[in-house]
Amino acid sequence: MFTLHRAPFVLIIRCHLIVVVILLIGLCLRAAAQEVVQTGHECLCQTLAPDPFTPEARSKAADLLKQMTLEEKIGQMNMLFGPIVPSVKVDENEVRRGQVGALLFVTEPKAINHLQHIAVDESRLHIPLMFGFDVIHGYRTIFPVPLALAATWDMPLITRMQAAAAQEARAVGIDWTFAPMVDIARDARWGRIVEGAGEDPFLGASVARAQVVGFQGAKVGTPQHLLATVKHFAAYGAAEGGRDYDSVYLPDVLLHNVYFPPYKEGIDAGAAVVMSSYQDLNDIPATGNEFLLRQILRNEWGFKGFVVSDSGAVHDLKVHGFARSPEDAAFRAVDAGVNMEMSMPQLNSTYSPYLAGLVRESKVSIDTIDAAVLPFSLPNFKWGCSIIRMSTNPKLSRS
Repeated sequence: MFTLHRAPFVLIIRCHLIVVVILLIGLCLRAAAQEVVQTGHECLCQTLAPDPFTPEARSKAADLLKQMTLEEKIGQMNMLFGPIVPSVKVDENEVRRGQVGALLFVTEPKAINHLQHIAVDESRLHIPLMFGFDVIHGYRTIFPVPLALAATWDMPLITRMQAAAAQEARAVGIDWTFAPMVDIARDARWGRIVEGAGEDPFLGASVARAQVVGFQGAKVGTPQHLLATVKHFAAYGAAEGGRDYDSVYLPDVLLHNVYFPPYKEGIDAGAAVVMSSYQDLNDIPATGNEFLLRQILRNEWGFKGFVVSDSGAVHDLKVHGFARSPEDAAFRAVDAGVNMEMSMPQLNSTYSPYLAGLVRESKVSIDTIDAAVLPFSLPNFKWGCSIIRMSTNPKLSRS
């Protein structure tokens, strides 16, 4: 007679029940994960960056814009190197004519005061210059490099350090820092990995916010602080082989989940400026990339500040083979959403020599120029045009 042994039979039933329970839990977790991903994506798209500028500043800047000639508008889109290169000189007459909006690498207080007086006292519309510099991990007081700061996981400390750097830079007349660099970097061969927070998007985003708040304060115009620049947009740290400026090829899933979060966090912290990067992303140079500069940055993230190119990056659109000529490079960059060109005069400028002609030929609309100029007219009203942003040292003369 066949005898059913109870213990093995019960064990088999229990095993089947365990398998069913595991499958049910797996299905529930999968459904929950899909809901989280979908909700997270919707939140990312719907969470727009705060406006770093007040409605009052925007109204005053719009009124100023109506008074500007085409040449003066294009002048405001022009950021030139100071005398860091022997062959490059600051043309004071261009400052008087309103053909320069910002200068970089001018750090001597007497030189800053002298040029600022020319802009405010001798130009037609009395618009102050902005002075930018790479204040990366300290100005006079030098702090650990950003990669080392990120290793502390101490965000309040990072904020305090960058606030101290901003205060020192502001004291000599600098308005604007080209930091923080928030590029995710996972190839140690890339030399600029030291300037960022490393490979992790969560840490990178946290450090980005801490640095923006440190440099810029609670809002644009906070005394003894600087305009912060989130750079290099986008995915500059993913260059092939770790070779600086080399091509980047990334699928959307990596862009959105790994490389974009630190930029987004810096912008959500109120950063007024984003710098476009040199390299091409999936065969489109970042400085002429409408997907990055309009679809993602402006439309999805709601960025309301301004975009400055990296040095000579607009001219380099021709080197990439993306533009036929420097004139075409100027067209493609401004059309993609680059508000201000950083360049060396007489060497690789494109906006100053070509944009006016493109407008007169109806290749670029005056509305495009106005939209480009308006955002970086705003800092003047946030600080106040009546308060000339010069060195705070009263012993420094104009000479």
